[in-house]
Amino acid sequence: MTNQQLYLIIGAPMLFNAVLIGLLVGYINAKFDGVTQRFNAIDQRFNDMRDLWRAELRRVEEVLDARLKHLEEYAKH
Repeated sequence: MTNQQLYLIIGAPMLFNAVLIGLLVGYINAKFDGVTQRFNAIDQRFNDMRDLWRAELRRVEEVLDARLKHLEEYAKH
């Protein structure tokens, strides 16, 4: 058995395994990227809902302030 045959017998399976592992790592990476994108979308939805609630609470606060001011003016007269 020559050195070239030995290198081929040992190297071919190693190269094959390296290619398969590379493909597997790429596939898993793509899956994690998909999960990360979903979590980012969920985070964005929570941020949007928080902004909506803040705007609504600000509006309610303004209405309550206006009513309280009206009651205070009414009580003065």
